[in-house]
Amino acid sequence: MMRAMKLALALGVSTALAACAADGGEAPAYDWSDTSHDARIAELLSQMTVERKVAQLIMPDISTITPQDVATYRFGSILNGGNSGPGGNDEAPAEEWLALADTFWEASTQPQENGEPVIPVLWATDAVHGHSNIPGATIFPHNIGLGATRNAELMQRIGEATAAEIAVTGIDWTFAPTLAVATDDRWGRTYESFSEDTDLVSQLGEATIIGLQGDPASEGFLDQTRVLATAKHFFGDGGTGGMDRGDTRGDLEELKAVHAAPYRPAIDMGVQTVMASFSSVNGEKLHGSEDLLTGYLRGDLGFGGLVVGDWNGHGELEMCSNADCPESLLAGLDIFMVPEDWRGLYDNLLAQVQDGTIPMERLDEAVARILRVKLEYGLFDKPRPSERELAGQWDLLGGAEHRAIAREAVRQSLVLLKNDGVLPLASSARVLVTGPGADDIAMQSGGWSITWQGGGELENADFPGATSIFRGIADAVAEGGGSVELSDDGSFGVRPDVAVIVFGEEPYAEFVGDREDLAFRDEEGLELLRRFDEADIPTVAVFLSGRPMWMNRELALADAFVAAWLPGSEGQGIADVLVGTAEGEPRHDFTGKLSFTWPQACAPDSAGLFAFGEGWSYAEAPPARDFSTDCALLDADRAGQLRLYGRGLNAQVSAEVGGSELPNLVGAGNGLAVTAFDYQAQEDARRLAWTGQAALTFRLPEGFAVDPNGSLVLTYSLNTVPSGPVTLTGGESLDLTSTFTLGAGKGWRTARIPLACLGAGGWSELALRAGAGFTLEIAQVAMTPESFADSCEGPF
Repeated sequence: MMRAMKLALALGVSTALAACAADGGEAPAYDWSDTSHDARIAELLSQMTVERKVAQLIMPDISTITPQDVATYRFGSILNGGNSGPGGNDEAPAEEWLALADTFWEASTQPQENGEPVIPVLWATDAVHGHSNIPGATIFPHNIGLGATRNAELMQRIGEATAAEIAVTGIDWTFAPTLAVATDDRWGRTYESFSEDTDLVSQLGEATIIGLQGDPASEGFLDQTRVLATAKHFFGDGGTGGMDRGDTRGDLEELKAVHAAPYRPAIDMGVQTVMASFSSVNGEKLHGSEDLLTGYLRGDLGFGGLVVGDWNGHGELEMCSNADCPESLLAGLDIFMVPEDWRGLYDNLLAQVQDGTIPMERLDEAVARILRVKLEYGLFDKPRPSERELAGQWDLLGGAEHRAIAREAVRQSLVLLKNDGVLPLASSARVLVTGPGADDIAMQSGGWSITWQGGGELENADFPGATSIFRGIADAVAEGGGSVELSDDGSFGVRPDVAVIVFGEEPYAEFVGDREDLAFRDEEGLELLRRFDEADIPTVAVFLSGRPMWMNRELALADAFVAAWLPGSEGQGIADVLVGTAEGEPRHDFTGKLSFTWPQACAPDSAGLFAFGEGWSYAEAPPARDFSTDCALLDADRAGQLRLYGRGLNAQVSAEVGGSELPNLVGAGNGLAVTAFDYQAQEDARRLAWTGQAALTFRLPEGFAVDPNGSLVLTYSLNTVPSGPVTLTGGESLDLTSTFTLGAGKGWRTARIPLACLGAGGWSELALRAGAGFTLEIAQVAMTPESFADSCEGPF
């Protein structure tokens, strides 16, 4: 029996399922104990050198490799990160993605001189709400909106459509779905979670996997119209108290019941890959947890596929670096996602196998699991990507049928929280549409849309075939003979019958999206609501967000309030529900229900204003209620607390160089380039490189009062002393040359600068000026009411 168990593990079959089969227990829908690939796997392993086996464990990013690298090393898999694309262009057209897929496939399948077996490479991508890296693809609502639909059948169709569009471009594997049970909405990845409810996440995650991979009981399972799916991030990523890469703590069995439960149905449906979480459970990083990755995932849950790491996640272990981490492999990781440092990791893993640090048995076990997934996917029998069944069928990419599914999903995701009789809008009415999200497809799509963080410099033209919310409303109103005016600032030529204000969170992804609280601070939509209220013009608030937020001020002012989440490319879906017939009768009713509790107060851990599962309709109007607009946190903001930069640019702060905007503090202007890099997390810090005299200018939020008794906190690092003056200017200039001279070459340091040294209050911009040759790395720029020093004589 023990010999059979060891063989089962080597071939990727769990002890739990092997024992289950032996004892006659009930098997899941997917049979992980199947041995049909065993002989082929054993044959391949016997013919592979150690060098080729190690290469199967390496997953580099396409931005750091060439086809020749693939031919030389024979990586098992590659990925494109959220900001990677063919030729370094993350907005490359779909044709270039397919051509590159061919190029990498050809490189991996060249005959080997020593007669070793040819093992094709797998290409993985983050298609988390449609094939959203590709211009022109259908972008479905993010998972938070899909959770509000509570429609598993719809999720399966979305999975099928997404798989088809991925297959059109020749890619094999998506890092989706996310099975996080987000229990603290301050987390920047809340919108990737279907719900705070474990059962709902389980149901929708399972349906998505069936859509992506096919039904394991059908002949179409993992055929050429399907792709490999990934259940992620195992496990507890949603329970870290709102902090990305944080620590989920508590009784282990209780944590499993909440956060790991969605993985069981996913595994039963044959999900072929699981991604380890960046986060920790009770202080132990998942990338280094043998108990959880091997004992629990493979033993108790019965997973027999491959475990892939997250972006340099192995490098976050205390004893590891991105290029050196045998501990993750020994814990149960099978594939290292190592975007840039793949050469060093390859060399170190090879040496560690040769010196016995990594037993050959463990190497073979990991490679066997990878081969098993490749065989199950039929990769050895598939032709080159461009010759596969759906490849190059560009009419499927963003095709009418897929967009219709996305539009249906938008309709079903909308949650009505208030309606004082203004909805539905008569299509014969005169409608004003305004607000920052009214005609902004990037904003309505959110993060992971064309680029990793989304938004920024993206324009509507970057989303061919998509429809903005304004355009959807305009088309619907035109059918009833009404008129629609789009206004950037809320002004109008002819008084409207009603104003629709579309506003919300600026796009973000992980790290950047973490928040200290749930108070919605952007007041652009609020000011529009106030103006229309004073003019006695009825209003409909359409809120775009990746999470529920405290916004009682807006709820109190609006005549109708709709939580639209991040609907994606099909803005008509909103108009389908908001705009009725010419007589004002509904065309579609609201069916969405909250998949997360909506906060009652702006402080963290507040009770619910709207409970999980609430949401109203035309048939059942929302009950009248009072909305308390008191928020001590907003008062604290006005009292001098402000984060300018920290894991991303504050959404209320803008940055520029010489008039050139730097979205999320990335970009270049005359004399200064700002790039993102990894400090403690993925792209969480910025490198400022001056090529001439230039100033990086932060513009503070309108109405923010600088506290002259407070401090500016700057976390920085630099290698060489400045060759010229470096100054910081608010109302007055302060020379920081001595501070940076002292800090040069000493690693990361924190300077605490009295704001009084930058002049009395009343200034609204903060500028850091230096000259050519100066390079500075920053991880935090913040204002605090606390005082740390009295003198304006540096160094600080």
